[in-house]
Amino acid sequence: MRRRNFIALLGGAAAWSLGARAQPADRVYRIGYLGLASATAQAPRMKALRDGLAALGYVEGKNIVIQERRLEGALELDQLAVLAAQLVDLKPDLIVTHGPGVLAAKHATTTIPIVIAQTGDAVATGVVASLARPGGNVTGMTFFGPELAAKRLELLKEVVPNLVHAAALINLENPMGRPYLAAMKVMAQSLKLELSEFEVRAPTDLEGAFAAMAAKQVGAFVTMEEPVLIYNAEASARHAIKYRLAGCGFVEFAQAGGFVGYGVDFLDMWRNAATFVGKILKGAKPADLPVEQPTKFLTIVNLKTARAIGTEVPTSLLLRADQVIE
Repeated sequence: MRRRNFIALLGGAAAWSLGARAQPADRVYRIGYLGLASATAQAPRMKALRDGLAALGYVEGKNIVIQERRLEGALELDQLAVLAAQLVDLKPDLIVTHGPGVLAAKHATTTIPIVIAQTGDAVATGVVASLARPGGNVTGMTFFGPELAAKRLELLKEVVPNLVHAAALINLENPMGRPYLAAMKVMAQSLKLELSEFEVRAPTDLEGAFAAMAAKQVGAFVTMEEPVLIYNAEASARHAIKYRLAGCGFVEFAQAGGFVGYGVDFLDMWRNAATFVGKILKGAKPADLPVEQPTKFLTIVNLKTARAIGTEVPTSLLLRADQVIE
């Protein structure tokens, strides 16, 4: 009996060994990436994604290949749809994208898993049915952008108490544009502010938008998480200083020279997106993976810019700021 048990044990071990060798340990996974800006502009976020993947054992050149398609410059939704279709034709194991790229990818495929690295409000834009039960083939990271935009307007009123006319620097071609604007209008009404909108669809629109704001005697402006604005934050900051306008935007806006930044840590979101990639590559279905939101919000005040535009920052804001740029 003992001898038979020993032989059975050996047989089981041999079967396990063969099964282990049969697993795709040497498989190279193909990850499609649909981007909304140049490789240079998106380098920090892509590094965060790659770092997150590497921490899970997925390394480019070893067991993953990233196949990229990206817009360069203006947000052209028709071209984005073409790029999404090209990625689908490559038959990747999954697609990682962000912002308007999520809807473009979703329209291009209902079968290839899609991981959101970052998007303003996945529910409001119809990307997922709900955060807890996304359904379909999409999951990943989202944040409530409209609420952030409204909070930025409130911060500006705190910093500029005599503010009567504010502006929304926005792109209504972006699916998130109208939800952002709607939230800001509600906040503007509660603060008794006049709110004007100035569209930026390409980097070349920035100079004209800021000149128009100055001509209409706008006292301050809010900038949204729009690819053209995110990846040209430094140019926006320069124009704001030129026209002495107080602005509040995403975190990188203040880091690039803007007055105040209030928002989420995008790099952290992109690192966390790698977790979804890892789970899907191991067999999980996007429909079963709840969409996650960041829980930490950062406030950054750029005192150098405050001095340049002649605005005094309240002590109350400085005390609760996560970072003050001197």
